Amino acid sequence: FPEEKLKTHKIVHANCELVFRDQNFQAFLIGRQILAATGMFVVARIMTLSYDSGDSIFEFSPGFQGFLNTGLLGAVITTILASLIWRVLASSFPIMFLANPIIY
Repeated sequence: FPEEKLKTHKIVHANCELVFRDQNFQAFLIGRQILAATGMFVVARIMTLSYDSGDSIFEFSPGFQGFLNTGLLGAVITTILASLIWRVLASSFPIMFLANPIIY
């Protein structure tokens, strides 16, 4: 970011100083990946269905219903959406994203 923009937004400046000091950026990236992987397993467990082999939602085939029962479809969709929403917001509005006090 240009210095003049960083000086006018104190929280953005504090976030940039925190992230780019020492090894913080690498630690942030590793922590984010661990959090994303853990979140996917948690969401997969929450989204797991338990229908018997004869029962089905919306009359799906038994194979597809078995796939839905694992919870992987919900976990993948949720993880992709959760990951992409923050990236799109951060790339479209970087100053507003970094100026959010919750980010710090």
